[in-house]
Amino acid sequence: QVQLVESGGGLVQAGGSLRLSCVTSINIAAMAAMSWYRQAPGKQRELVASITSSAPTNYLDSVKGRFTISKDNAKNTVYLQMDSLRPEDTGVYYCKARYVLRDYWGQGTQVTVSS
Repeated sequence: QVQLVESGGGLVQAGGSLRLSCVTSINIAAMAAMSWYRQAPGKQRELVASITSSAPTNYLDSVKGRFTISKDNAKNTVYLQMDSLRPEDTGVYYCKARYVLRDYWGQGTQVTVSS
């Protein structure tokens, strides 16, 4: 069983920055991939960024150049650095781990960007 705990969300003005963290209960190096998703009110959950075990990354087009996903294997933590935030980035952000062909989700952290 993999447990994920997100933190770092909050209220920020447009143009500001936040860094989300997701701590895993097992060795993050064993994960096939780690991802950040978000869900805005009334919308489907969407993939924002992902990073594989060998570290290639992938981003939603609308966040490219503004968001950066990274991981620290020693701390079993994956990060999402979010810069130049926009009101449309508002939502609940979830961390997901892909481990032994199963997906595990965190509880989510709220990000609110005011205009």
